[in-house]
Amino acid sequence: MHSLLTPEQARAALDREGISIAEFCRTHDLNRNMVSDLLNGRKKGKRGEAHRAAVLLGIKDGVVKP
Repeated sequence: MHSLLTPEQARAALDREGISIAEFCRTHDLNRNMVSDLLNGRKKGKRGEAHRAAVLLGIKDGVVKP
């Protein structure tokens, strides 16, 4: 199991890879405002699309169903 990222680390990882939040959202079919809320700590990613985004960003341990 890999270690989880903080929202700040997840944002830095996107920057390091040269991926904008908008591009990440388009790639994974996510709402940009919701992802921004996760990265700014306003959402926890407990269920639904927020959960899926948090897992994909690496800030939450969980399962993403296809």
